[in-house]
Amino acid sequence: MSKPPREPADATAADAAAADAAAAVATAAGAGSAADTAAPSDAGGVRARLLAEVATLPGLPGVYRWYDAAGNVLYVGKARSLRKRVASYLHRAHDGTRIGQMVARIARLETTVVRSEAEALLLENNLIKTLAPRFNILFRDDKSYPYLKLVTHEFPRVAYYRGAVDRRHRYFGPYPNSWAVKQTIELVQKVFRLRTCEDTVFAHRTRPCLLYQIGRCSAPCVGFIGAADYARDVADAERFLRGDAAEVIADLQAQMMQLAETLAFEKAAAVRDRIGSLARVLHQQAVEASSLSAADKDVDILAVKAAGGRACVNLAMVRGSRHLGDRAYFPSHVDEGAALRAERDEAGGAGGTGDVPDAAGAAAAPEVAVLEAFVAQHYLAHALPPQLVTSHAVSAALLDALAEHAGTRLRATHQPREQRRIWLEMAARGAELALARLLAEEGSQQQRTRALLEALDLDLTDPAALRVECFDVSHTGGEATQASCVVYEDHRMQSAQYRRFNIEGIKGGDDCAAMRQVLARRYARLAEAVAAGRSDDDGRSDATPPPAQADAKARRARGPARLPDLVLVDGGRGQVAAAREVFEELGLDIGLIVGVEKGAGRKVGLEELVFADGRAKISLGHDSAALMLVAQIRDEAHRFAITGMRARRAGVRTGGSRLEEIPGVGPRKRARLLQRFGGVRGVAGAGVADLASVEGISKELAEEIYRAMH
Repeated sequence: MSKPPREPADATAADAAAADAAAAVATAAGAGSAADTAAPSDAGGVRARLLAEVATLPGLPGVYRWYDAAGNVLYVGKARSLRKRVASYLHRAHDGTRIGQMVARIARLETTVVRSEAEALLLENNLIKTLAPRFNILFRDDKSYPYLKLVTHEFPRVAYYRGAVDRRHRYFGPYPNSWAVKQTIELVQKVFRLRTCEDTVFAHRTRPCLLYQIGRCSAPCVGFIGAADYARDVADAERFLRGDAAEVIADLQAQMMQLAETLAFEKAAAVRDRIGSLARVLHQQAVEASSLSAADKDVDILAVKAAGGRACVNLAMVRGSRHLGDRAYFPSHVDEGAALRAERDEAGGAGGTGDVPDAAGAAAAPEVAVLEAFVAQHYLAHALPPQLVTSHAVSAALLDALAEHAGTRLRATHQPREQRRIWLEMAARGAELALARLLAEEGSQQQRTRALLEALDLDLTDPAALRVECFDVSHTGGEATQASCVVYEDHRMQSAQYRRFNIEGIKGGDDCAAMRQVLARRYARLAEAVAAGRSDDDGRSDATPPPAQADAKARRARGPARLPDLVLVDGGRGQVAAAREVFEELGLDIGLIVGVEKGAGRKVGLEELVFADGRAKISLGHDSAALMLVAQIRDEAHRFAITGMRARRAGVRTGGSRLEEIPGVGPRKRARLLQRFGGVRGVAGAGVADLASVEGISKELAEEIYRAMH
């Protein structure tokens, strides 16, 4: 059973690589302001300067980074010999190739020398994940994997867990998704009858709960099972989760026979039922535990499929000899990264740079490039199992570097037999289906974008360039009013560009005033930037970014100031009129504004579009692809606004607990304070004299309240 990733106790090569990555990222972050980032006026000057830099590079392992004139990273690569690898970009003709397209944009070079090729591999992929270069294959994985946790206690409980691990407890996994964890917990309840209740509930039970009645718990809370017997069940559950199901079944069979010999037939029947449940699980998994070697207990199966400029890596997990399910990953920059790697390897093989082209050949180059990118980027952040089964051969140097980084042994095979072959075929089929589904969804989304362009008569030659910004306002009875702005571009929602706005200084519940404020804050600076022809932060300075948004990601989302092609407002004529006023004041085109008004009976599919420029409102019909896209964007704006509003409201309301914690402020005095000042925020904004004017509040208590609220 794989354990959660551990932090190395001593400084290692991986630590040095991580430090180099951090330094490189810091350098890249400030590259835009550096004096040497400005490209020379002619391409010849850039090439001459780069050739001079290359001549001074050492023939040592390292990582190189190409930048364009704007300071954006184009490509991150590793090399066994920096001088030979980097020189191959500049000393060869790359006309009509992906390398040629990139070389034409190069303005600056950065390199980092490391101690070994393994360090170069690790640093390369750390930088790829951090900088998201334009010509590298990139996997984004913002989700941590869930675990099954066995909480340490006299009577341990099983629980679903996701997050940083605590060494006081025992963890099993990781699992590919929450469903797999919950299914395993249900199985542990049925077979081993371990408790799942919180310790606070366990400590105060006086009679068994419903789980005992339905045979899912042995009720240790009320003493229906002793500590020794419960510990035996816990040990059996642990062995099962580690993959020793055959041993567990053998012990249960011996226990059943012993109970039968002592004429304890009811207890023997209960043990028999456990054996039957375990046998059914093993049959469902189509795995005979006794036929698997120790190396097959924990395995990751990786299958990759590429088509239509997209790719899918399907990761299936086997833990404790049980197939737990799979998860599909879809990288970006597939065409650019795969083609650039193939051209680079071909040039490297010819030039003797030390990077040998993959033996799989050109036909498999995209799949190999995608698979190796996933293996490198994924296992730098997640636990590495003792064995990988892959659909294509993976570089031995990459596997050695990962094993060294994880401090463990790693075996890999791409031509498995028997059970592992079955697992790989299942994963490959899953990758094929997931990729087909993605391509179908993207095709449908592109059709919706084109339908919206036609329905609104928007003059855009490239549908992917359509940029839609949609606004919605959310509040609860005027409390914690918040507005959202979501962005649709390149046929999909751009979550990195979402923004929330806290609405202040308006009458509670006035949606039109809130819409007026958010649009003014969003477009005032952008209108100035567009008029001046300069770059802008896309209106972010007045907005509240999503709390989980990383600074680097936000910086990547920025670009030249650009107004959207369409501004959707969730509301009818009132909200549209407010938006029109703002646009007229800012000198912007009111023809961009479209309101999404609910139709008769406020039923979904009957929405009507209201225009700010005086055009008659239109109804697209419930089966219109354009209306489906409008509804999708509007619903996303509503979801983003309401989740932000709820979080803000919760933050405001939790301030009430501060009143409850003040000595001398009981329920009646608290109610009087809230009624007088209109809520917790009003109490916090009141002075000592104002507080003392409330019935029952002395000056001393008023001073105590003031100190507690500030």
